[in-house]
Amino acid sequence: MDTKVVLVTGGSSGIGRSICTFLSAKGYRVFGTTRNLKNHDQPETFELLELDVAHEGTIKNAVSYIIEKAGRLDVLINNAGVGITGPLEETPITEMHNAFETNLYGPMRVAQQVIPQMRKQGNGFILNITSIAGFMGLPYRGVYSATKGALEIAMEALRMEIKGFGITVTNLAPGDFATNIASGRYHVPAVESSPYKAYQDTLQKINDDVDHASDPILVAEMVYTILQKRRPKVHYAVGGFMQKLSITLKRFLPDKIFEKLLLNHYKL
Repeated sequence: MDTKVVLVTGGSSGIGRSICTFLSAKGYRVFGTTRNLKNHDQPETFELLELDVAHEGTIKNAVSYIIEKAGRLDVLINNAGVGITGPLEETPITEMHNAFETNLYGPMRVAQQVIPQMRKQGNGFILNITSIAGFMGLPYRGVYSATKGALEIAMEALRMEIKGFGITVTNLAPGDFATNIASGRYHVPAVESSPYKAYQDTLQKINDDVDHASDPILVAEMVYTILQKRRPKVHYAVGGFMQKLSITLKRFLPDKIFEKLLLNHYKL
């Protein structure tokens, strides 16, 4: 078969850029995306396109460009996402909407645009970068957990709906990796009179976990491994031992015991 063509959303930095670079080195023809192309130089090993997952027109333009230029589209990696932290009581509803707009509706918009081409080809692969946080409600990350959990569930359904077209859908949930997500994350502003003073300490721990986390190249390597599988599973996870173990503990421990583990971890 000819070189496989891959579209990676959010490919200008962090996990997305690592995926683009790694897959290019493995012989894939990769197109990454960014919301503001003028802010980035073209990478040497893959092509960067302008695409905003919140705006359908930019998605259509990018997908049409790839099909025109490469003649096909074999793999979609839904990676673009945003972070959000803060007490739920103090989080503006508009910011909740913004998070869902990018983390849930965005991947669905892109999938809707690529599925017709994949169906026409008789094959395709959609890999969604979700989060281990999507398997549990984390304190002060409730909205983020909800967006990623919703993406996991929605893509489970999509997997069954389009399996008959020869298209595979799989989710990969990373834990914490050393990226610049903290700098672009929405933080509920600290207010002196807020009853949630513990939020600031927890936020610092969240940021420290990211700063001291592993290289995102590990996610790229896992993506490549999944793409090689003949019968990929519905869910995969990549991250530290305890992060991956937390998914199993959440599934089997009584709710209150698991909750106590989280409270101890975040010192709440």
